[in-house]
Amino acid sequence: MAKLILLSLLAIFCFALTSQAATYVVGDTSGWDISTDIDSWATSKTFNVGDVLLFQYSSSHSVSEVNKESFETCNTTNSLTTFSNGNTTVTLSNAGKRYFVCGNKLHCLGGMKLQVNVLEDDKVGAPEAQPQPQATIPKPSSKTNNPSSTATPSSDGFINGGIGSLIIAFLFVVSTMFGLFQI
Repeated sequence: MAKLILLSLLAIFCFALTSQAATYVVGDTSGWDISTDIDSWATSKTFNVGDVLLFQYSSSHSVSEVNKESFETCNTTNSLTTFSNGNTTVTLSNAGKRYFVCGNKLHCLGGMKLQVNVLEDDKVGAPEAQPQPQATIPKPSSKTNNPSSTATPSSDGFINGGIGSLIIAFLFVVSTMFGLFQI
């Protein structure tokens, strides 16, 4: 009975780790600042529903969420929300595009603005639909002519080298010690 309970807890814990949302510090160590290349930072990330943006900034900055038109013109007159506490968290609760700008128009015009495309969290969902094949598919002439296809590791996967991986490994070792798994 104790083994069954331990196995159930291990399964629940593993499931909880796979569905954790990511927290992104906007601009990484540079933060929300005019010197940060926000565009490059954003393009290197994949944002999913449930993820959190953490804006860290000085008192000379603020964060305003705006619509697309206001984003393009750096206009904060009709902002959806505005924050100026220096440590702002925004949960990405819906799929779609979100737009953030610095309240200082000159900073915004200088590139201190962020556009994120929030995707549905499909980590455990069905795979994306594949395009339909053409009526005739030419056969490759030889294997050496084909470009190699290698999988690129993604940080969106279940095991990404973080604390969750260490916890699961620890739980596996402990459960092995108690005879739950035989190796």
